Amino acid sequence: MATRPARPAHEGVVTRVEQLTPHMVRVVVGGEALSRITAGQFTDHYIKVLFPQPGTDYPDPFDMGVIRETLPREAWPVVRTYTVRKWLPEVPEMWVDFVVHGDSGIAGPWAARAEPGDPFRFMGPGGGYAPDADAGWHLLAGDESALPAIAAALEGMPAGARVRAILEVEGPDEEQKLDTPADAQITWLHRGGRPVGSLLCPEVRGMDFPEGRVQAFVHGEANFVRDLRGHLRHDRGLTMDQLSISGYWRNGMNEDGWQSSKREFNEQTDREQETPAAV
Repeated sequence: MATRPARPAHEGVVTRVEQLTPHMVRVVVGGEALSRITAGQFTDHYIKVLFPQPGTDYPDPFDMGVIRETLPREAWPVVRTYTVRKWLPEVPEMWVDFVVHGDSGIAGPWAARAEPGDPFRFMGPGGGYAPDADAGWHLLAGDESALPAIAAALEGMPAGARVRAILEVEGPDEEQKLDTPADAQITWLHRGGRPVGSLLCPEVRGMDFPEGRVQAFVHGEANFVRDLRGHLRHDRGLTMDQLSISGYWRNGMNEDGWQSSKREFNEQTDREQETPAAV
């Protein structure tokens, strides 16, 4: 069996926990390991958070290559992907916001119980989007899962940039105060138990696009993202270099199921949306 490449994890520590809204918890991470991280060039930086299996002894240092080589799959840590809400290298400090729905899932319940001093292991960060100062205007659209990245994008906008931000959340108590130097119009949509994206898609489809070349950031539940991708590409005529667009999650799937099927889902979307309809 070939030896897996070394993938040492960063080992930070929880320094504080903040309840932002009824269903959003911010975990602030510090520690010496953060001084070795390079970040800040993107506003959608993401990390792979590692949640150890209870009762399992892991190698020190915590290396995913070694773990996958030496331990059975059921002992591997659970991996979940989260956006870096804010990166403060001068501290150093990293903010990570978690959506919490009771005891459902792995990451949310962990965040709800997290306390200062808890270990926080992760890999990354990665990323690929940052506001373009040369864009004529910016479209930001997403659900709760995209809110940290959209909030970071708003903070990272050039002063005076024209921005139209559309955020769909469950209700008014899930809204957050968003700061930006941009000339931003921020619209909050309250789902109230309806399917995710049921308000966001009509809002984007019905809006009047300002003049100028748009840079768009659209993320969240995969099905509404697919719908808006087709709309933006074909009805609005955006090219792929104007778009940062991807499903962060898919209704009815955990991250393991979504990540394993995401490529096929995206390839099917490409075939459906890039092939002209028969006449």
